[in-house]
Amino acid sequence: MKHGYFITGTDTNVGKTWATLTLMTYFKQKQQCVLGMKPVASGCEQQDGQWRNADALAIQQCGAVWVDYEIINPYAYALPISPHLAGKSHPVDVEVVLGHFNTLQALAEVVIVEGAGGWYTPLNATQTIANLAQALALPVILVVSVKLGCLNHAQLTFEAIEKATLPCAGWLAVCSDKDFTCIEATIASLTAQLPVPLLGILPYLEQGDFHYLATKIRI
Repeated sequence: MKHGYFITGTDTNVGKTWATLTLMTYFKQKQQCVLGMKPVASGCEQQDGQWRNADALAIQQCGAVWVDYEIINPYAYALPISPHLAGKSHPVDVEVVLGHFNTLQALAEVVIVEGAGGWYTPLNATQTIANLAQALALPVILVVSVKLGCLNHAQLTFEAIEKATLPCAGWLAVCSDKDFTCIEATIASLTAQLPVPLLGILPYLEQGDFHYLATKIRI
């Protein structure tokens, strides 16, 4: 029986990794063995002759048990561009991702899988993040960066998740724009607009304090 969540967002750089690390910390605080996965990462640096992504490394470090990097992030691309472009010479194989997910699932009670970019970000010549989420068949959590334009982006992404016939467990509000002056009213509008629970509001922080942010989660 799969137990975990697939994390998607309204766009790239909306706080998916912070949400993933927050959720992992939340489950650890609940005394559950949790692991994270970032199957596809664009924008990596060389470490000991291997491509490594900073977000995937943070997810590896946050896990309740130690797992080799390649299991957590099997597709690490150098260029910070769409995976179907960054990985032309080594495209994403969804079946490989599923195999790595099954390895993690055997080791943990909960597995949190972070997608790349937005819901329809291309993975290869024919598949998108939506196809990966469908293959994993996990409940989806939608991460919404609370800023100008998020009402439209959140509704469109939620409708796309529904179209994929996947359950949406809820949404997380990430206050990533410190200068946005309409946070409370925007969250209220999103709460009225999205027919799934608000699972937490992650306030703006200069640096990630995931033990603190985990106290804002309600699942």
